[in-house]
Amino acid sequence: MSDANHITPHILVIEARFYEDIADTLYQGASAALDAAGVTHERVSVPGVFEIPAVVRMAVRSMDFFAGRRRFDGYVALGCVIRGETTHYDYVCSESARKLQDLACEHTLALGYGILTCENMAQAQVRAAVDKKNKGRDAAEACLAMLDVKRRFHLFPR
Repeated sequence: MSDANHITPHILVIEARFYEDIADTLYQGASAALDAAGVTHERVSVPGVFEIPAVVRMAVRSMDFFAGRRRFDGYVALGCVIRGETTHYDYVCSESARKLQDLACEHTLALGYGILTCENMAQAQVRAAVDKKNKGRDAAEACLAMLDVKRRFHLFPR
């Protein structure tokens, strides 16, 4: 579209594939919400939640070096961490959340946070299911809401 105020947003969805069925369900909810909003999106998969902030930073950094690709206007982080018997859960949850928040604030990113932190698989399934809590949809809608805030402050479109 030629009107700068009506640029169709382009979103990067980063999904952690450690729990593949949960990842697929989260993505189903997120992609349906993005499609319903009329935005375009790309999907990148990573092994686990811990890797998501690095991909967001890579995508932001790539805009400094490669003008041949479309810029991402927002980001949706999807994944699941289930508590186990060790403190690994605590580190993965806190460090990935902290870094995503740091990136969003440092680079004024529209970011939807759809990383489930659950005690067990049953909790994760309920939170991911599109006919239940649908946290993938919620994360996509949060990203789009933050894009609206960026518009209000004249940070989008660029």
